Amino acid sequence: MAQASAVTKASVSGGQNLTRVLGQFAPLIFLFVLVVIFAIATEGRFLNPLNVFNVLRQVSIVGLMAIGMTFVILTGGIDLSVGSILAVAGMVAAIVVKGTNQNTLSLDTSEVQGFGVGTALLAAILVGILVGFLHGTVITRLGIPAFVVTLGGLTIWRGVTLILSNGGPISGFNPDYRYWGQGLIELPWLTEMVQARVPIGVPIPVIIFLLFAVLAHIMLRYTRYGRHIYAVGGNKEAARLSGLNVQRLTLSVYIIMGFFAGLAGFVLSARLNSSEAVAGIGSELDVIAAVVIGGTSLFGGEGNVLGTVIGALLIGVLINGLVMLNVSSYIQQIIIGVIIILAVAFDRYIKSRRR
Repeated sequence: MAQASAVTKASVSGGQNLTRVLGQFAPLIFLFVLVVIFAIATEGRFLNPLNVFNVLRQVSIVGLMAIGMTFVILTGGIDLSVGSILAVAGMVAAIVVKGTNQNTLSLDTSEVQGFGVGTALLAAILVGILVGFLHGTVITRLGIPAFVVTLGGLTIWRGVTLILSNGGPISGFNPDYRYWGQGLIELPWLTEMVQARVPIGVPIPVIIFLLFAVLAHIMLRYTRYGRHIYAVGGNKEAARLSGLNVQRLTLSVYIIMGFFAGLAGFVLSARLNSSEAVAGIGSELDVIAAVVIGGTSLFGGEGNVLGTVIGALLIGVLINGLVMLNVSSYIQQIIIGVIIILAVAFDRYIKSRRR
């Protein structure tokens, strides 16, 4: 009997350890499996350095917004307006750097110039922060659910972008502006090794994304503020009774979300050499998917930025690999939607197993 009991305990312990490992490393394992599958299916073309850095560049915009969304979802909130915030912030940056909101399809940079790149960046970030502050204030002061507030914000800020731009794009930025979206830190040794016809290097947007990912990870993992965010997401009432200012903490995460959406808007406009009112449409799906697939619970209190980075990479790898295999864009959307559902279902399963 004692031996049977010991075997049962060992079995239970082994099951719990397996559940814990899967809960922590499932996104990373899935990412590795996807890379291997696409590398084999494309006969190695997927792992070409040019393609790898292209994937990273594409991921960086969604990744920046996903960092901010991680803070929001950790508190049990949501922000459906991130694409619209990106659009309005990018449009404001374009107006500031061009000195006009005159629509143009021309890529000629000799047109009237406004203020410098630094001012444009600051303007984009301030717009994002202001929008985040407004959202957070309405949510905390008026008690309106975040889903409703940010769903309204999704259309409001898209409308504001259309008004600012008169419905058209603003294009043709100077090289200093474009550098933040198109620049590279070149790696001559890698270019020579693969005998590439164009320089290979680490894109500036990728460096920005990874830098802020590290800073956000440190903030959540090693600071008192980070512990308070997890506490609010775990149990708001318990956090309030413990003396935490839940309203102020909730407001702060929407401000952080606005900051990252504003920064992403600036980087995207620099990358495309154009700011458009349609920028960021549908990006809410990719941003939320990156956070959820990365292991952050939609119910709050669990998750981390490193998981979000993996989630963003996973989506980028998935889309790029499917494109290289000539899979229809319609089917790509179906696959991403299914993965989101499976990620949430897996999260619920892991929680039930832990209990």
